[in-house]
Amino acid sequence: MISRQQAIEMYQSEDLIAIGMEADALRRKLHPDGIVTYIIDRNINYTNFCTEYCSFCAFYRPMGHKEGYILPREVILEKIQETIDLGGTGILMQGGLHPDLKIEWYEDLLRLIKSHSNIWCHCFSAPEIVNIAEVSGLSLRDTLARLRDAGLDSVPGGGAEILDNEVRHRISRLKCSTQEWIDVHRTAHALGMRTTGTMMFGTGETIEQRMNHLDIVRQIQEDTGGFTAFIPWFFQREYTSLGRFVKQEATAVEYLKMLALSRVYLDNILNIQASWVTPGLKVCQLGLRFGGNDVGSIMIEENVVSAAGTHHRATEEQLRRLIRDAGFVPKQRDTLYRTYFLN
Repeated sequence: MISRQQAIEMYQSEDLIAIGMEADALRRKLHPDGIVTYIIDRNINYTNFCTEYCSFCAFYRPMGHKEGYILPREVILEKIQETIDLGGTGILMQGGLHPDLKIEWYEDLLRLIKSHSNIWCHCFSAPEIVNIAEVSGLSLRDTLARLRDAGLDSVPGGGAEILDNEVRHRISRLKCSTQEWIDVHRTAHALGMRTTGTMMFGTGETIEQRMNHLDIVRQIQEDTGGFTAFIPWFFQREYTSLGRFVKQEATAVEYLKMLALSRVYLDNILNIQASWVTPGLKVCQLGLRFGGNDVGSIMIEENVVSAAGTHHRATEEQLRRLIRDAGFVPKQRDTLYRTYFLN
């Protein structure tokens, strides 16, 4: 385990190859079998109505907007069946923070989904869960327990952005606080649910503020062991109001450094995901030598990042070829990173 100061010095180093080698060495230690995983799942955004107005988001629509929607239940079931038909094992369902959807709406939806299939429901980011609790007059624990009992299997790490209140106040001042994000994930872990950790960087924050984020994730994992993976990715500025103030997106080098730093600093989290959705397939492939042991989903559907101007797409065979060409063995996994598939 390296110290916070060592991590900062590692990030600030100009020796990119040495940074990659350090992360790759730890990846080989944790994953000596040379396997890199991917998942077939689908992002389902059940509503784009949202009251938070985050400056980095081009997906949301304010209440009453003519382009706003709540997906009909039958459409959600159709999307799930299409996912299953493509060999999918899970759904990542997230949406805007809707002020009128109380917990019963979510419970009914989860029960409906589970009555039609055994698809894994990896759903509702921390800000959504905080919102559901608030509009329903419930505690976080009761909210999560009821959602779990209705069919929620695990919780995604979305809504973290940078876990530093100064940054959050600047880019998403209405969204849940750092402590609320922490409370959701700790509570989910206490209730027996696994979650993921994420970080969206490149919004003008400092390396010290990024380290505040990594410190929080590392401490939660030390205490609970509840994170299955950590996924760093960078802000897409096109079509967002924040993009007017952030003139330069994170570079591929900056992304690879943050990926490597995540692998080395979060040595208590088994899986680090190299993303292709924002940096593209080639940079993702490089990321497998900078600590990544997973390439995420084929993304049957994705609406949030694409709304901000990024439109990378990949098929299962493209991801498998990407992994093989990097010198690894591709294996399909499920949401809990179990690689029990034979292909």
